[in-house]
Amino acid sequence: MIKDLLVDLGAIKFGDFTLTSGKKSTYYVDMKSAFAGSPALLKELTEEISRRLTAGKVAGVELGAVPLVVAAAFARSTPFIIIRKEGREHGLKDPVIGAIASGEEVEIIEDVVTTGGSVLRAVNLLRSRGAVVKKVICVVDREDGGTALLRENGIELVPLVRISELLKK
Repeated sequence: MIKDLLVDLGAIKFGDFTLTSGKKSTYYVDMKSAFAGSPALLKELTEEISRRLTAGKVAGVELGAVPLVVAAAFARSTPFIIIRKEGREHGLKDPVIGAIASGEEVEIIEDVVTTGGSVLRAVNLLRSRGAVVKKVICVVDREDGGTALLRENGIELVPLVRISELLKK
């Protein structure tokens, strides 16, 4: 169902793209536009992600994961954490929004994982504050090293869909 919705909504764009990792790609997974324009997709993603969550708190990195984190937290009546990509020069200046207790298990939700570098930075930030992070749930695994990098750091990557499944549709 998710695979079909992503394809039908045109979430896979073809062209020349530079990814967050700095890598070049001939396709881009545009999750933000897909679930912003489709409540049905966001609902389906929320249900699928919620089934896979086991921790008492969820977290995600701005911007792509925020709607997913908030929707999953709301569906499970679970507190959440938002991780900014950079600290702020105003307000509290903290890149982490939400409380973390030492030893608390937190699972991260991500829209797309490529190399795993961005989500590993988030994991390490949460771990530095005492969180126990063992699992990342992503909508799309681009199958470009993220699984291996996360495994090397004691984290299981749980994708809802792999890019190989979307590209062969």
